[in-house]
Amino acid sequence: MNVLLIEINPFAPVSTPISLGYIRAYLKSKGFVPEILTLGEDSSASPASLYQYINAFGPSLVGISAYQRTMLYVLGLAKFIKSINKSIKVAIGGPQATFMPSAALREMPHVDYICRSSGEVTLLRIAQAVQEGTPFSNLSGVSYRNSDGGVHDTEHLEQPADLDRYPSPYLDDGFDYSSMGEAIMLTSRGCPHNCIFCYTPHAFNHKISFHSLNRVMEEIRWIRKKGIRRLWFADPNISYKWKRLEELLDRMLTDGLEMEMWLQTRADLVNPSMMSMMKRAGVRTVAFGLESASERVLPKLDKHMSIEKVTEAIRITQNEGIEVELFTMFGLPYETFEDGLKTLEFVKKNQVKIMGNTNSQQMKIYFGTHMSQYYEDYGIRPLNTRRQPYLSIGSQYETDWMNYEEMQTLRDLWRAESLDRGKRIVS
Repeated sequence: MNVLLIEINPFAPVSTPISLGYIRAYLKSKGFVPEILTLGEDSSASPASLYQYINAFGPSLVGISAYQRTMLYVLGLAKFIKSINKSIKVAIGGPQATFMPSAALREMPHVDYICRSSGEVTLLRIAQAVQEGTPFSNLSGVSYRNSDGGVHDTEHLEQPADLDRYPSPYLDDGFDYSSMGEAIMLTSRGCPHNCIFCYTPHAFNHKISFHSLNRVMEEIRWIRKKGIRRLWFADPNISYKWKRLEELLDRMLTDGLEMEMWLQTRADLVNPSMMSMMKRAGVRTVAFGLESASERVLPKLDKHMSIEKVTEAIRITQNEGIEVELFTMFGLPYETFEDGLKTLEFVKKNQVKIMGNTNSQQMKIYFGTHMSQYYEDYGIRPLNTRRQPYLSIGSQYETDWMNYEEMQTLRDLWRAESLDRGKRIVS
């Protein structure tokens, strides 16, 4: 049975969808025939060419990655797919789907399933049900709307603690390496912390799962063999287990695997010896989450991080000649306009280049975050109270401390200081 996995993001160039790569490899290992279709701002696809491609491939199931900013495109694509063949089953997954209200299915007539659990195991259950001709039986990890229009929720599916149970998205040659400038890698998934604005801890039940270092090294060797010289480690906190990261970097150095690397971690999970080793191994950029440089705001985000600790991490990193990026936001609970200015001044004072990920943005309130569930307790006032249930509050809000116009002024101030005029902001 053919399964088509689609990522659509008209706001960015086509990039390697590592999450879909994992799902593709897993479905392939279970006997299915999966393909990935990535549509971005530089794609040349037209409705006619998409029709031709989908009709020729003949998928029985289509899975689409869903994000707040792409939801309308996702729904339009689902409608387009059903117009080609109404028997094709459509599932949405990803950050926007995991905690989306089940009632949203009533407003998404061309979507059959909302994936609630890990994409690999959830899509496999759906694919097996579709293949057996009983698409609404024996399901787990999803909410679904059956042929009678009823909406049903099923039990959660746990992700394996050992990520090596998932086949590698790289080792089965699932990507076109000729068009890749860098390879996105995951050595772990999940986060144990409780930041009120973040989706990740809740999505992974505040747990971290790991790949073995042997698996990671095998992938790095394979990627390098294919001519890729830059790695982007997407782990939320790659130095959570420092000895593990130390061993990985040491093995890369011993094997002569020279790679440029980007990674992110918490500011309280670094030290001088770690940064020295990162530098020797080829790390070029380290990103830290600052969020706010206001002493009044930061402690209230349940991040359990001090501004002094972030300052120290910046100094340690810069002393090794490694570039620093800082993730920051404005429009946070308890934050006034003056507090927002402190964050901008902090970044400038610490000589962190305002470009790429350091370009600040208004906080987005997404499904699955503590703030989304208890937004009234955080002084959040949504501006669009009649939004569709498949959309979260997002950036359409004011707070008890800052109005929408002040947030737009802060956005403009950041862009005025930006070396790339606010490009490549990751939502």
